[in-house]
Amino acid sequence: MSHDERPGVASAAAPRRAGGADTDLGAWRGVWVFVELERGRVHPVSWELIGEGRKLADHLGVSLSGVVMGPDEAATSQACDEAFRHGADAVHLVRDPVLAHYRTDPYTQSLTELVERNQPEILLLGATTLGRDLAGAVATTLGTGLTADCTELRIDDETRSLAATRPTFGGTLLCTIHTLEYRPQMATVRPRVMAMPKRDPSRTGTIVEERVALAEDDVVTKILSYIPDADADKAQLAYADVVVAGGRGLGKPENFRLVRELAEVLGGEYGGSRPVAQAGWVSADRQIGQTGRTIRPKLYIAAGISGAIQHRVGVEGADVIIAINTDPKAPIMDFATFAVVGDALQILPALTEALRERLGRRVAA
Repeated sequence: MSHDERPGVASAAAPRRAGGADTDLGAWRGVWVFVELERGRVHPVSWELIGEGRKLADHLGVSLSGVVMGPDEAATSQACDEAFRHGADAVHLVRDPVLAHYRTDPYTQSLTELVERNQPEILLLGATTLGRDLAGAVATTLGTGLTADCTELRIDDETRSLAATRPTFGGTLLCTIHTLEYRPQMATVRPRVMAMPKRDPSRTGTIVEERVALAEDDVVTKILSYIPDADADKAQLAYADVVVAGGRGLGKPENFRLVRELAEVLGGEYGGSRPVAQAGWVSADRQIGQTGRTIRPKLYIAAGISGAIQHRVGVEGADVIIAINTDPKAPIMDFATFAVVGDALQILPALTEALRERLGRRVAA
């Protein structure tokens, strides 16, 4: 039985351009990770993908390369060095003033030309606002398959293809997708889905300086001004070490203050499941799960959350999960590190008070 005939496995097809059905797919070798550099800062998902790309490259017996794009400034050099320290063997570097700000056209042109020139078999990007825009444009231009918002990446030994797994049907099922006849095989991964690799300060690699013919006059989009995100310097839910979340089991929105108070005592962030976000108990940016934020904290406390697969996908990377639920058969109890059977409305305030006395932190009124 071929891969595309196996239950639960899909095969992506697209118009031929870079690595179509009549192309020698064996000529495409290597794993690439797009390093998202914007306004001098690299998005952390890039290093998470470098770590995951390292595993894929080692399994295939090929090299791992990063792709860095930006203006001629120190930030690109630093990004290259950090790519090596997180596991890359080489970095393909494009420096051009046209790339000073992200715009779809010049970035798509640059990455597309690099792929056609070097023929990597796998290309990974972060499922960020920038990464999603760029990945879709590049995949369309190259005429290859793209699997978005993956939760697992592995190599199928039989076909040497990338097996990219992602939730589907609203997070109720997991689908594994193979791009069998086209190259490169492309996938995007949300921040915090993959573990951050260990950084090795002594590690170095090769910088390959690439040339792409870019002209500012050819770019229709112009940057008139830049308005920074007002929340950019605040704690981000996806990168918090401690997260406390509540679900419909809390009964009513007024009880959600118990979640916020415990999170404050622990010096962490708070969030909620999809039902409470949809009900307006918490803002959409605090929704945790596959259709919300994926988190990987050291400690995750879930109060009144059943733990359906959509939620599990977003939290199972946590080091320790404590579930508080009146139902001992709730799905979250099966994958929690510690399962507490009880009423969250009683347990949360008692836990908050005990921790407040132990840690000496007061909860704001």
